[in-house]
Amino acid sequence: MSVGRRTVVTAGAGLALALAGAPAARAQGHPHMRTLFIAGDSTAARKYADAAPETGWGMALPFFLHRGLTVANHAVNGRSTKSFLDEGRLDPVLAALRPGDLLLVQFGHNDEKAADPTRHTEPWTTYQDNLRVFVEGARSRAALPVLATPVERRRFAVDGTALRTHGAYPAAMREVARESDVPLLDIEALSLALWQRLGPEATKTYFNWTATERDDTHFNPPGAIEVARLVATELLATHVLAPRETRRLHDGIDPARITWPASEESPS
Repeated sequence: MSVGRRTVVTAGAGLALALAGAPAARAQGHPHMRTLFIAGDSTAARKYADAAPETGWGMALPFFLHRGLTVANHAVNGRSTKSFLDEGRLDPVLAALRPGDLLLVQFGHNDEKAADPTRHTEPWTTYQDNLRVFVEGARSRAALPVLATPVERRRFAVDGTALRTHGAYPAAMREVARESDVPLLDIEALSLALWQRLGPEATKTYFNWTATERDDTHFNPPGAIEVARLVATELLATHVLAPRETRRLHDGIDPARITWPASEESPS
């Protein structure tokens, strides 16, 4: 049985105190370079040359973080909280986490797929239960869990109103964050507001629209950069990161800086 599917037990009051003091300890100079791990789906995942120009926002996040903070992107196309855990994908993340690291969790797109029992979860029961596995897993390693509501798809009403597409999942995640005292990045709300400001036509330049494809879920380089900017800005606003750990939050980023490796690396 994988670590991801069993109850993760914390080390008690001593660990809780260590977690509470983790930011202060880092400010005094933690002995290792911190890593921000991403667990999520295709909207965040690293893409490869055969998928270009599709781009996960996790590929662009390092542009907004200081070089002393490393990003380890474990997001995988098509995964939900259920399939990510069932496949044991949390195990190598937990094995690599060290005190002071961050585990940023964003799922929802595939949890919503009621026709697929290998991925589907119910928002107020199994989805929340799975999110708690990620939270307790990070805390058991004295790392900081961070929850991010799923980024919105590109969908507009006839009158140009940007529409919510994730049902109850964002609200269910907000509840877990509140009850578990976990920092929350409300990327669903922030991205919806961004798409509304841009409107139906301009948003096409942020999503993976090509001569042969009209993809209103996944991003191209400009879109991935702007979603990553939302994530980094919220990491700062929620005090997960200190100002010295972020950079270029208001600067233009050349989309040509996005690169796609030739082939997928080992999932480990």
